[in-house]
Amino acid sequence: MRLPLEGFKVLDLSRTLAGPYATMMLADMGADVIKVEEPSSGDESRRFTPPKWNDESCYYLAANRNKRGITVNLKSSEGIEIIKELVKDADVLVENFRTGTMEKLGLGYETLKEINPKLIFCSISGFGRTGPEKNRAGYDVLLQAFAGLMSITGEEDRPAKAGMSIADLTTGMFAAFGIVSALHASKSTGIGQYLDISLLDSQVALLNHMAVGYMAEGTYPKRMGTAHGSLVPYRAFKTGDHDVVIAVANDGLWNKMCTALGWTDMENEEKFKLNADRVKYRDELETMIQERFLQMSSEEITGKLDRAGVPCGPIQTIDQVLKHPQVIAREMMIDIEHPNVPNLKVPAFPVKFSETKPQVRYAPPLLGEHSEEVLRSLGYSDEKIRELIKNNVI
Repeated sequence: MRLPLEGFKVLDLSRTLAGPYATMMLADMGADVIKVEEPSSGDESRRFTPPKWNDESCYYLAANRNKRGITVNLKSSEGIEIIKELVKDADVLVENFRTGTMEKLGLGYETLKEINPKLIFCSISGFGRTGPEKNRAGYDVLLQAFAGLMSITGEEDRPAKAGMSIADLTTGMFAAFGIVSALHASKSTGIGQYLDISLLDSQVALLNHMAVGYMAEGTYPKRMGTAHGSLVPYRAFKTGDHDVVIAVANDGLWNKMCTALGWTDMENEEKFKLNADRVKYRDELETMIQERFLQMSSEEITGKLDRAGVPCGPIQTIDQVLKHPQVIAREMMIDIEHPNVPNLKVPAFPVKFSETKPQVRYAPPLLGEHSEEVLRSLGYSDEKIRELIKNNVI
């Protein structure tokens, strides 16, 4: 079965995580992604260790499957010409250099669209290509702080960042969606366009109902650990052994929870009957629940609530998640044959397609692994390729 993006060619000049994650999503859907790296150093994420797997960076391995890898010295005129040759029949170019860098290299959108009017040119940056902060460098933790995420994450007296690189990863998702949308638009217009995607904009978008709440009432949630500003009880609690999370999102679930646990006194208490009142008396109610949960095991609590249909569950470690029967049944870890990493396993594409299942075609490429193959496809002779290697162009 032909994959949805088969036949599309993507030049990936991005590094680290947001850009590579976006292009990996496109590659999983069948796009021919050519990853372009500097000859001597390559993608910075190759050196983001630990952890590593047989001397290969796990950070790099996780975001670069299904790509062909080439090296090009962008400081050389011959290297710039190689990129321009690749652009001629490319559908998409993705880059995440500092603002103005591509223009200085002679590879800005205005230049490249003259070579290929259908090109989708996607720029990913920390703060965007316009505005007073456009020249600032942007990293995940910085944007988690700047865009408000850390103001609502962590315990009341101390902010915390999300455990994963959420600003990078969600920006990559938005970028992939934007690129696919632009490709769809180009089917009818015959022309490409410029996409300006930033970590800041992506995180502001994720503020979602919190941003709307602020616009409506001028208020915003404070850090509450695992608790929810609008729902009670909806958080983690300690038990006699392991922590559990309960998510009582409405009054019906509250009644089910009380019945399942035999808490008739709470169920009959007028000030706990409605969620708005449970929020009002949050401290009192959560203290009562915590005291009772400490007298019970996590298995007892989740067993009773599961049977009653009340959302709940343990706080699992990564090893517990990856070994869980549901994760295994969903085939969320896939095997990739890699020359340096036997038994390489990485997270799968998370969407299940009935007809066009994503496939692993390439392992994360070694530095410059496909340089000669790609250049030959552009018409470069073996002699010319040897000359480019000798001159450190590739």
